[in-house]
Amino acid sequence: MPIELRRQRALRLAWGVALCLAVSFGFGLPVPILAPVFAVLLLAMRSQPLPLRAAPALAVLVLLSCGSGLLLIPLLRHAPVSGVLLVGVGVFLVLRYALKGGNGLLANLLVIGLTMIAAAGTSDFTLALSVVEALSKGMLLATLGTALAHVMFPEPADAPVQPTPPPLAAERASWVALRATLIVMPAFLLALIAPDAFMPLIMKSVSLGQQASETHARNASRELIGSTLLAGLLAILLWGALSLFVHLWMFFLWVLLFTLWQARRLYRAVATRHSPAYWVSCLTTMLILLGQSVQDSAAGQDVYRAFAVRMALFLAVSVYASALLIWIDRRRARQWVH
Repeated sequence: MPIELRRQRALRLAWGVALCLAVSFGFGLPVPILAPVFAVLLLAMRSQPLPLRAAPALAVLVLLSCGSGLLLIPLLRHAPVSGVLLVGVGVFLVLRYALKGGNGLLANLLVIGLTMIAAAGTSDFTLALSVVEALSKGMLLATLGTALAHVMFPEPADAPVQPTPPPLAAERASWVALRATLIVMPAFLLALIAPDAFMPLIMKSVSLGQQASETHARNASRELIGSTLLAGLLAILLWGALSLFVHLWMFFLWVLLFTLWQARRLYRAVATRHSPAYWVSCLTTMLILLGQSVQDSAAGQDVYRAFAVRMALFLAVSVYASALLIWIDRRRARQWVH
């Protein structure tokens, strides 16, 4: 791939994410960090623009996929063990579907619906509906923002299509989906206890579950824990830079700069030893940490204490994911030997 095309795609990703973030926070959307996170997924997963008519269709898709979580709320309230098992089976089947060549965006939405919405609804059905509303508005804004980014930095007509990961064989897909499910489920169980506190942890665990599908056991610590540590460092640096002059447009410019730095490595415009999944996870984690800190500040909470607690949780789930990945792969290798 020509270096100019790599730079073009990195600029498109950075501008799309920064635009979605500025509009989301500027208009005060519920859970405003969702739109830029969705923009990362839409721009990193495909190089071709989505038609504008796809925006309402994707918003409807969000509503339908989140409906799966709403349907599970009564079961989680009245038969929690059966409900948790059903959520686990659902997450496993959705992840296996994606690994065998299914639609990655649909799989992401279904996993979010099965975990975030169901967890929110067990304590307060109104909270679940508000999360569904936030997801729909975030996806709608992300689609419009990425379409504008494609207008600003159009894909050349003769550009090669961004390669998609090859589908895995049935047995391999089942193993990878199982370990990704085991990464997601502890965060879901914690969110059942305190949805408000652990909702960001679900988003992080879903990101780690996807990253684990492209990570070998020997590289697990460097990929899973390393991306979380780097995301935390970048979030601290960005917060410090933003505190010099607090303004929405400075927020936009700093996020644009930090996202571009990571996007250039994601698209290999700058040489790096890390995989694209590493940089996607790092970018989404940085956005989640940063967005939560901005909301904590607006609510008058202790930003630094909340960030420390959140970062500790993110690191804990990353260490758990890394250890689980190594343990499962070793057990599988031992079974092959016997």
